[in-house]
Amino acid sequence: MIHHTALVHSGAIVGRNVSIGPYSIVEDDVVLGDDTDVGPHVVIKSGTQIGSGNRVYQFASIGDAPQYAGYRNEDTRLLIGDRNVIREYVTLNRGSPAGTGVTRIGNDNFLMAYVHIAHDSVLGDGTIFANGASLAGHVSVGDFAILGGFTLVHQFCRIGEHSITGIGAVCLKDVPPYVVATGNAAEPYGINTKGLRRRGFSELSIVALKKAYRCLYRSSNDLHTALQELRLLASDQPEIEKLISFVESSQRGIIR
Repeated sequence: MIHHTALVHSGAIVGRNVSIGPYSIVEDDVVLGDDTDVGPHVVIKSGTQIGSGNRVYQFASIGDAPQYAGYRNEDTRLLIGDRNVIREYVTLNRGSPAGTGVTRIGNDNFLMAYVHIAHDSVLGDGTIFANGASLAGHVSVGDFAILGGFTLVHQFCRIGEHSITGIGAVCLKDVPPYVVATGNAAEPYGINTKGLRRRGFSELSIVALKKAYRCLYRSSNDLHTALQELRLLASDQPEIEKLISFVESSQRGIIR
């Protein structure tokens, strides 16, 4: 199932039932898990580990060196989980010596055409990146977050779980979990109600998150006072606890 024009290094580890298309290149020190399909004209660089059941479309660049001016060929890694869809012209870079040295992609993510994931970024599970969405270095994206087309995320920012960004959003600060964000610079526009319902959140939880959003964004409270009020709402509401934890741990500050 490896096309005769593909170049696969003898030091690569290729699992069972792997398909590699015409003119693709798989370098040394690459791991391809079982049932992974690599299309034509894909380049997979040394230091990349890909799990099982992934689909990589044509012209993707997987695991190339970080776009970091201080990089001097250090041994860094790109780790990709299972069942991800990586569409045309996606670029996924390895980590850098200025960070953890590892870029991580979780499971069941859908990365549409021209998506860019820079060095030391971390994706959770079940995320969707629409065409052209791009992460700078050291960005983390929580589970089931959705980035609209051409969303740009500044380095060291965090995108919370179950959040969603509008087309062309420019995220210069952290986007809290469950929040809709859009604009340049991105601002909050309510709770991701439709997304939460699709993920099976109860109406009780959604109502509680809407109350939390109003407390955080629509009241005249400063952030310290808003967090105090959120703690009062958090009893028996683990989603609000996650929201509080995210805001309290923010280094860049949250969108406001």
